[in-house]
Amino acid sequence: MPSISQRRSSSPVRIYPALVILSVLGIGAAAVSPAAAAPKTYVVVIDKMKFGPVPANLRKGDKIVWLNRDMFRHTATAGNKSFDVDLPPTSKGVTVVRSAGVISVTCRYHPGMRTMLKIS
Repeated sequence: MPSISQRRSSSPVRIYPALVILSVLGIGAAAVSPAAAAPKTYVVVIDKMKFGPVPANLRKGDKIVWLNRDMFRHTATAGNKSFDVDLPPTSKGVTVVRSAGVISVTCRYHPGMRTMLKIS
């Protein structure tokens, strides 16, 4: 019959190396790593025929609220056609950012109005 010390060492010794290998390979890390950042909502104000500052830290899934404070109708139209928000005077519209990359944004009615979104 094996001694008590032999019985204690046999099971943990087999499991411990497996845990070390899994840890080194990063397998199972998702269970202990922090959750992905929740989507955020940002506001871009359109005023005096200009897009206001756009957020520098946009991520996929974030929302942009386009707020038109002008007395003119505007749009927030993506160059890649991923969104086209119509904004009557003093209204707002929402876009959810769906893909990473750089997106040029213009107003269809006022082509001189331009901005860029950089999404990670």
